[in-house]
Amino acid sequence: MTERMIENRIRKLQAVEAQLKELEAQAEALRTELKADLEEKGLDELQTANFVIRWKEIASSRLDSKALKASFPDIYGQFVKQSCCRRFTVA
Repeated sequence: MTERMIENRIRKLQAVEAQLKELEAQAEALRTELKADLEEKGLDELQTANFVIRWKEIASSRLDSKALKASFPDIYGQFVKQSCCRRFTVA
């Protein structure tokens, strides 16, 4: 690709990402509206003719790796696993 082609593709990418951001904001506003309606009705699940929406509290247990590392650095070192990935950025 030529530099001009790259520049055009970056501009197009930025425009698509801006549209995506706007659509995600709209989707989040709709989610917030639905959640507020469920809370107002005192429900955690609502069934319509075509959909079931749920807004339930979920409890989970997770390992506090910072506390483990601080308290037992040797054990932490034995079980830590390094991972690698590639990151694409445009600045």
